[in-house]
Order: sequence, then C-alpha cells, then structure tokens
Amino acid sequence: MDKIKMVDLQTQYLRIKPEIDEAIQQVLTSTAFIQGPEVNTFAQALSEYIGGAQVIPCANGTDALQIAMMALDFKPGDEVILPVHTYVATAEVIALLGFTPVFTEVRQDTFNIDPDQIESKITSRTKAIVPVHLYGQCADMEPILKIAARHNLYVIEDAAQSLGAKYTFTDGTKKASGTMATIGTTSFFPSKNLGCYGDGGALFTNDKALAEKIRMIANHGQRVKYHHDIIGVNSRLDTLQAAILRVKLNHLDRYERSRNEVASFYDKALAGISAVETPYRAANSTHVFHQYTIKVKEGKRDGLKVHLEQNGIPTMIYYPVPLHLQKAYKRPGFEEGSFPVTEELSRTVLSLPIHTEMKQEELIYITDTIKAFFHG
Repeated sequence: MDKIKMVDLQTQYLRIKPEIDEAIQQVLTSTAFIQGPEVNTFAQALSEYIGGAQVIPCANGTDALQIAMMALDFKPGDEVILPVHTYVATAEVIALLGFTPVFTEVRQDTFNIDPDQIESKITSRTKAIVPVHLYGQCADMEPILKIAARHNLYVIEDAAQSLGAKYTFTDGTKKASGTMATIGTTSFFPSKNLGCYGDGGALFTNDKALAEKIRMIANHGQRVKYHHDIIGVNSRLDTLQAAILRVKLNHLDRYERSRNEVASFYDKALAGISAVETPYRAANSTHVFHQYTIKVKEGKRDGLKVHLEQNGIPTMIYYPVPLHLQKAYKRPGFEEGSFPVTEELSRTVLSLPIHTEMKQEELIYITDTIKAFFHG
C-alpha cells in the first residue's frame, strides 16, 4: 500500500493529466499570463455551475473576504459577527481593516455558527454576519438571512470549504453555497474540493452593480485603466490557475461523489465505537466533505492521533486553539470558558484523510487501526 495522504493531489493530477497539460500549454503558447481569456471563461463556467450568480475571480480566499468588506463600505469600529470556530482568515481581514470581530458560538452538531446565538451579539455598530460553511456543509442560512433582514445587516458567506454544497429552504428552494447572501467568497487553495495549483479565490454576488464594484476593487479601483475611482487592491487570479480550474470544474461533481463515498465508508466502519462521533449531516444542506471530522470523546483524541501517526496515518486538528484564545484576538470578556462548545470542539475534533483518490485498502487500514486503538 502506498503512503497514505490527507490529500492526494499527485494522483488526482495524473488522472486528468492530458487535460491539465493541454490547458497549461495553451496559456504558455498565448503568453497571456495576466487577465488572459481563460480567466473570464472560467468565471462564466463557474457562474453557470452555481446557478447564475456573478463570479469575480481574485488572488486567494483571504483577499476575497477583504474585498467583500471593502465593497460594502464598512467603517473603522464597525462590528462584524462571525463564528469563533473557524480558520483565522475570517477574523483576520475584519481586524486588518479596522473593524471589530464579534465572536459567536457554534452548534455542537454541524460546527457552524449557531443562529440562536447571533441576535444577542447585535449592537448599533453591527454591519454584517459572516457565516462560515465549515468542513463542507452549509450553515443554517434561512434563519441567518431572516435575522440580517430584521436588523438591516449584510451577510457575507465564507464558502471556502463548501463549494458545490446545496442548501434547501423551507419553501423547497435550493441554492448553491456562496450564492445566498449579499456576497459569497471562496478559495481555490490546492487542497480545496476545487483547488488550483497555487493560490486563487473568487467572490459571488447576485447584484450586478455590486459585482462591478468588486471587480474595480480587485483591480486597483479602476474600471478604465489609469482612472482610479475608488480605493482598491491588486488581487488577480492568474491565467494559468484559471485554465487549470476550468478543467477541474468539469470533474467537481465526481470529486464530490468520491468524497461522499469515503465519508459513508467511515460512517459505517466507525459506527460501533462509542467514543467516536461521526459527522452530522444537516437535513437542509448537502455535504461535500472538504474534511471528514470526527469528535473523539472520553479524552482520547490526542492519544488516537498519536496512534494513527505511529501507524503511518496522517490526521489534522481543525482548529486546536479557538480564535478568542489566540494571542492576536484576546480581549477582556473573551476568557477561557467564554465559548464552551467551541472549546470542547478544540479538544475533541480530529480530521481523517479524505480525498478524491482514496482506495478501499486505505480506508480499511485506517478504520481497522482506529478500531484497534479502542478495542485492542
């Protein structure tokens, strides 16, 4: 058996190598490395895939969040509500722009922001809510959008881990992750479900005027070259990366099926272990399993992680230190115990290898090794 990887990008590439190599060669031949035609072609294809929202590519997922907040004209001191259990980038851009991140507890089952906790965080300075669709399934958007409408707030979806997921509203309407809010953002980091071979990101919106403003901000604040109407940044998706993403987009549904097959195998194989809680699937969202994250109870998470590593099985903890306990974000009122659900998750979550190229023998070995830790 080959070495087990958290994400096997090499085998994934080899499987579609002729298509990828041809796409790269076309860009090399054209030498249109910046804003080449493949960028717009990819944006149009992704727009069709997610149901018609405007797609504005940019340099990475963190830039996408920053550009979204710049486009909505927040002012220094404005407050932005976000889940405390998430990657630092979500909070980072809020603080970087001079806004105040307002951490909010998450649900024990989905690990996503708890809508029941949001309203108590709203003040006269609150401008937006940023739900993060963590690990591959959507946060509960319907109540979040209702809260935002009630308080005249923007909603920015951080869909970096959930591209391809679908959310179903109570009236039966289905919408793609990233397309339900004022603005959606995503990342094309290589390990993402739709990943390029470097950095990349995008923003989504159904508002054409807002889309135009986002395009300007991402391009130095200009609509016409050398005429800078607003303050902007330089955040572009390279043509090479767009060409690669255009190819991989054709395979995204297959990637989602493969990840769900891996998740289903894990679910069944681990079902009999009382100390292991397999991922919860919300009834109103599909799950694209960017990560397969279990909860390991009875204080056994760290021991299991060491056991797996000793047997050649990589694992990851997303995230070992909650944002409110990070040195950069500590402030009075955010002491240990402030967010008990998130703090418990930081002690119990463990992500197992999951990717599009996993073999049956690897899955059997991983789950047998987990069973051996608990049952001897």
